[in-house]
Amino acid sequence: MLFLGEYEHSLDQKQRLAIPSELREVLDEKRHGEGFIAAPGANGSLWLWPERTFAQLSQSLGGSLVGDPSMQDFERLVFSQAARVPLDSAGRVRIPDRLLQKFGLSGSIMILGVRDHLELCEPAAWKREQERLQPDTSDIWRRARQALSAAPRQET
Repeated sequence: MLFLGEYEHSLDQKQRLAIPSELREVLDEKRHGEGFIAAPGANGSLWLWPERTFAQLSQSLGGSLVGDPSMQDFERLVFSQAARVPLDSAGRVRIPDRLLQKFGLSGSIMILGVRDHLELCEPAAWKREQERLQPDTSDIWRRARQALSAAPRQET
């Protein structure tokens, strides 16, 4: 699964957001589940993870009964604010009001395909972020190459 692209959609009267068909097409219900988990993202925006991808990532964290305090803080932050958001028959998800308010989302929303998850943000905020990132494009690529070369190789 590879989420790509940027899409501007509007919340309907019932706070439902249509997930673009191009993004839904890469989902396999048996492999990824029937919907998404909405959770705070590392960059301060709301992220949507396919539910089984989120579960697999969660399991890779290990047990937290007597875990590291920083991991406990992470789990409390993310899991307490997360919500299941199933896809309806029209390809929409209903984002809980508490998450819309927390992330300043209403009306028009940008849906960004970011590899293994979707990010939701306000269109003007996305435009500002693009303007911030654009001058640093070559530096961003350089840092990504360094991170990839430093990462342990995975067998395929």
